[in-house]
Amino acid sequence: MGLFEVERKRQLHDADEARALATRLIELGYQQHGRHTETDTYYSRPDVTCLSTVECLRVRRQVSAGFAEITYEPASTGRPGGADARRETTVLLAGAHQADAADRLLTAIGLVPLVVVEKTRTTYWHSAREHVTVTLDSVTGLGMFVGVEVTAADPDSATALLAEAEELLGLADRPVVAPPYRDLVLRAWPPRPPLIPATTVEMIS
Repeated sequence: MGLFEVERKRQLHDADEARALATRLIELGYQQHGRHTETDTYYSRPDVTCLSTVECLRVRRQVSAGFAEITYEPASTGRPGGADARRETTVLLAGAHQADAADRLLTAIGLVPLVVVEKTRTTYWHSAREHVTVTLDSVTGLGMFVGVEVTAADPDSATALLAEAEELLGLADRPVVAPPYRDLVLRAWPPRPPLIPATTVEMIS
């Protein structure tokens, strides 16, 4: 039986708050694992939008890391407090250059591009908490966010561990953001968002 992934993201006021949180993470023993810019192209069926089925299908590019993948996320089961629990299916591609081929494949089978989301993500791990990942995201056109992701054998255990990690980081008072970035970008660019990423907002130093 696979692991469940439970995650919750919260909005930060600005880059200064993100920097303060990064300092807090280091004080608690977390280490910065990496920082990169991700460009996610989301797809939908032509007959029904993935927004209504609450699914996600995306091609992710990290050009600087030579990395690309295709991920399908089914509808979330939903957890208390805006947490999101689901089993993802991810296929790693041979390299960033394969993302273009993945785009062509998805288009060839009739899927349509929905929106492009660009973000700069800084990831933190703790050697004693391998099941917890904390991310600080600067999302083009949206602002700063913190995400806490926990993996466990069952969603209840993962949800409890998530709440514990957030409490330790002092995040309980930050507003929960339930919709995925895809949906937030779509709402920010009515009636139809651009299918090319805009200029990245100022990143965390």
